[in-house]
Amino acid sequence: MTIDMVNFTPLSALVGGGMIGLAALALMAVKGRVMGISGILASLIRPDADAPDAHDSNSWRLAFVAGAMLGPLTLGLFHIDIDIIPVASGWVLPLAGLLVGFGAALGSGCTSGHGICGLARLSPRSLVAVMTFMLTAVITVYLVRHAGVM
Repeated sequence: MTIDMVNFTPLSALVGGGMIGLAALALMAVKGRVMGISGILASLIRPDADAPDAHDSNSWRLAFVAGAMLGPLTLGLFHIDIDIIPVASGWVLPLAGLLVGFGAALGSGCTSGHGICGLARLSPRSLVAVMTFMLTAVITVYLVRHAGVM
């Protein structure tokens, strides 16, 4: 296995990872909430009136989702080149999205909630979830890139 040194950008990955970590820390410090994308989005779409934070405004959730969507668009306005590598097309993309959504619901969280926040809190459930995510990713890459599936 070789690393494509043209597209290997450890500095931007380090900066981006640090920014995600700081955002997760800030959300936990200010709102006492875990930065899990699926939970934030789900509570916007289908608010739970019985949730402990039901009285809490959705403004921070809207700002979070808007920032996640507007960030890459803002980079484009400043002509900052970001490589978007298409990972799927046609019918595979919506199917993959549905499977990811199902997995997040089944696993009680997504990669950001378990991988960033859960592991930082030393959650055994998050460790199992992340190991499952990673094993599934390795198997999927093998099947698609080396076994000729799809």
